Amino acid sequence: MPETDYLLENRKAEAAQRFAALSALFDPATLRQFDACGMAEGWRCWEVGAGGSALVRAIAGRVGHAGHVLATDIDASWTKEAASANVDIRIHDVALDPPPGEAFDLVHARLVLVHVPERERALRNMVSALKPGGWLVVEDADPALQPLSCIDVHGPEQELANRIRQGFRALLSSRGADLGFGRTLPRLFRQAGMAEIAAEAYFPITLPECAPLEVATIAMIRDDLLGHGIATAEEIERHLRNVRAGVLDLSQPPMISVRGRKPR
Repeated sequence: MPETDYLLENRKAEAAQRFAALSALFDPATLRQFDACGMAEGWRCWEVGAGGSALVRAIAGRVGHAGHVLATDIDASWTKEAASANVDIRIHDVALDPPPGEAFDLVHARLVLVHVPERERALRNMVSALKPGGWLVVEDADPALQPLSCIDVHGPEQELANRIRQGFRALLSSRGADLGFGRTLPRLFRQAGMAEIAAEAYFPITLPECAPLEVATIAMIRDDLLGHGIATAEEIERHLRNVRAGVLDLSQPPMISVRGRKPR
């Protein structure tokens, strides 16, 4: 039977480093989506599954004192660092809890629905929280499109990195993650009645932020890699030395970003 606990739990100490790396890697692409939606001062925004604090702070800065940001997560251990006069932090499960009783100009979730078993219900809840004319932006990776850590395999270092990444994907799948979910988002937006739908994929390769993200992720899943026989302790340490030495051209799976507008 598949395991149901979340592999990358917020309560782990390494989560802060991972959130920082994810923000450094993906926030610029996410903010471009917000620009395309016309995010402005005074907007009311809901950041779903906020995780870390960097993106929440960026949104709060864009909407200004006249705006408001609701940041929710099932574990707000690291999100609470973003609390301010125009930011409200709440514990909330987007799939199982009723949506907030307010109308938002923008609702955003990144790397959330791929891990949520009731992901289509979660999407409906987010749509229902939008005011007419409000924007929904959902971004999820699609590891099935590109499952490799190193796409240029030319030696044992890359082979080891790819074997560890393959094991990581298997662990995610065993806990209910849909590794091909990202590609379904445009269709799900249409089925939800959204208008002005647009989508793109952001595929990081050999960016500086990929290395700290890899180190933090391996630290979080080390026990699972060992326990499932995916890699030995020596192999994990060798892989981390390769990462820190900069001999690997690390990549991340394509992040598929979709935006759509709720009809007025």
